[in-house]
Amino acid sequence: MVSNPGMSLFKSTPSTSLAQQAGAAQGSASRLTIPATVEQVLLAVSLLWALTANRFFFSAALKGRSFDDPSAWGFAAAMVVLVLALHLFLLALVANRWTLKPLLVVLIITTAFASWFMQAFGVYLDPTMVRNTLRTDPAEASELISAALLLHVLIYAGLPLLLLWRVRIVNRPWRRAVLVRLGLIVVAVLAMVASVMAVFQPFSSLMRNHKEIRYLITPSNYVWSLGSTLASEARGAAKPRQAVGLDAAAGPSWAGRTKPKVVVMVIGETARAANWGLNGYTRQTTPQLAEIAAQPGSSLISFRDVQACGTNTETSLPCMFSAIGRRDYDEARIRGTDSLLHIVARAGVGVQWRDNQSGCKGVCDGLPNDAVSKVNAPGLCEGERCLDEGLIADLDGRLSEVVAGFKPGAAPQFWLMHQLGNHGPSYFRRYPPAFKRFVPACEKDDLRLCSKEEIANAYDNALLYTDHVLASLIAKLKSRAAEVDTVLLYVSDHGESLGENGLFLHGIPYAIAPDVQTRVPMLMWASSGFANSTGLDWDCLRGRAAQTPATPVSHDHLFHTLMGLLDVRSTLLEPSLDLAGQCRVPGNEAVLK
Repeated sequence: MVSNPGMSLFKSTPSTSLAQQAGAAQGSASRLTIPATVEQVLLAVSLLWALTANRFFFSAALKGRSFDDPSAWGFAAAMVVLVLALHLFLLALVANRWTLKPLLVVLIITTAFASWFMQAFGVYLDPTMVRNTLRTDPAEASELISAALLLHVLIYAGLPLLLLWRVRIVNRPWRRAVLVRLGLIVVAVLAMVASVMAVFQPFSSLMRNHKEIRYLITPSNYVWSLGSTLASEARGAAKPRQAVGLDAAAGPSWAGRTKPKVVVMVIGETARAANWGLNGYTRQTTPQLAEIAAQPGSSLISFRDVQACGTNTETSLPCMFSAIGRRDYDEARIRGTDSLLHIVARAGVGVQWRDNQSGCKGVCDGLPNDAVSKVNAPGLCEGERCLDEGLIADLDGRLSEVVAGFKPGAAPQFWLMHQLGNHGPSYFRRYPPAFKRFVPACEKDDLRLCSKEEIANAYDNALLYTDHVLASLIAKLKSRAAEVDTVLLYVSDHGESLGENGLFLHGIPYAIAPDVQTRVPMLMWASSGFANSTGLDWDCLRGRAAQTPATPVSHDHLFHTLMGLLDVRSTLLEPSLDLAGQCRVPGNEAVLK
């Protein structure tokens, strides 16, 4: 049989063409990939972070140094090598050919977010800040998302991830891979040691005087802080809260009570003393409260320059309601023991927490509590976000229930209201349009898009609204004075930075926090019958408040002052820290108007 050459040639042509096409495609794909070893990738990523994610650290480390001095250049170079070698060392301990890309994807994205918030607001990613971040509710988190943030993440995470996707990991025989990895670890350690020794004196001075600066080295700062926070919470979850104040009992005034007593505490959010009208601020941000204070015989007392327990809600709230306080600060003890609310409830006080923010941070665990968003006050809520008037929307009804259910000798009520207040950065969302009095006001979630004047205007408008809420609360309590003895205590949890020294928001480590983040407003008001029923000399207490700052007041006074107002007796009570203690005289007949 004779073969057909033409047919044979026809059949072989497609096969050859497909092979050529496949080879061309393979060659094209090969040209688009980047062959690299694991160690090369780790070095590249560490260098990327050293140069792009640590501007805040280098700025703090080099503060006060002039680059006209050659030693400043040497110190800067040593810091760059230290940061690079540190992250190279840490990555070399955990990354291998299988975990490399998943690990770096997570770290590159989170580092881009972390570096943006640090550079935009001047925050330190210590364990407290990380805990605060983990417990941020969705509504708060959504206000922090901006076009600038997304652009930053696109550049500093999107581009590196695109390159990482094209990397093809070059494999080594395992013995050689182990030796290379050990060598890399040794080199990284030697580089860290050499960089520190080269500038040991200025570096040791920096670390000794500014320990908090280590929480600026990114991404090791948030990785360490996250691990520390999770470990701490795991230890806390493993053991029950320790009961303290087991001897708490009703005081003698309970038995003789002929009408209900209600202690109302409003916990302000991010209100700073520097902008509080009653404290002498150049603007009158508390006009309604000032009007109440100016009335003859008014019982409104303002305490000036009060020292906060912390610079963020996560720290301040547990500290405010602890017998330990800031003076003997021990976070583990504070979080691991009963709060004031648990102690007075054990004595019989009726405790109720109402929240308009991100929760009570453990101080009301196991006790009656609700949220303004669940109460859904008409016209005051939009989704999960509500205006602070929702805290008092049903106050008349609550007072009526107390009056209707009262029996002689009944225990007092303790109602706590946690404001949204001046929570940033979206100050303009904290007040209704009627309180937009200081203009132009910043109406953007990204504060960097506003001038300092616009930011201050929006912040002060939010204080005007807090003034209105407190004045409305006092009016409601005053209208029921014939039926209920009431006292109001208001204090903010911490302050706020509004651009001073390039800082915004709050959360700076306490040791280096500016005064605007640690000084807060505080006031007290009582109904006409409260002094008579508790033996308080209100003029004495007003004089006590007027003595500040000569006689400082702090969050440390709250636990003991509230125990005194509720008349709960316990060995935990320190009379010297009860602001009203020295002004409480049995049989006092002072009358308040």
